Amino acid sequence: MTNRRHDLSDDQWERLVPLLPSEQRAGAGRPAHDHRQILNGILWILRTGAPWRDLPERYGNWQTVYSRFRRWQQAGVWEQVFAALKREADARGEFDWAVHFVDGTNIRAHPHAAGARRETPEGRKRGG
Repeated sequence: MTNRRHDLSDDQWERLVPLLPSEQRAGAGRPAHDHRQILNGILWILRTGAPWRDLPERYGNWQTVYSRFRRWQQAGVWEQVFAALKREADARGEFDWAVHFVDGTNIRAHPHAAGARRETPEGRKRGG
């Protein structure tokens, strides 16, 4: 497979292969589609923010790509992959916890997002 500009490099792919589930699902009647192609399609969607139906054909059928994304999400695969990559980076001294840690207690929402009441042009309170 030739690498496109934003697809996984060979080095990146080699690091991910051992972290991904096996190719064949238990009880499936036909072989699963190539993980690399599917993963590149998922990354394309995440990078562009495009709807799944707009996935370029080179990544396969959008429903297949979406199905794999959801199955792995429900099975906790993404959390396992991210945790393993984080552990590897930390072991190599490439992970700075001061930079990569987000403390949710310090993140404030806009008052309107919290359902705060606001005044109308006439000065009356509304909403909430």
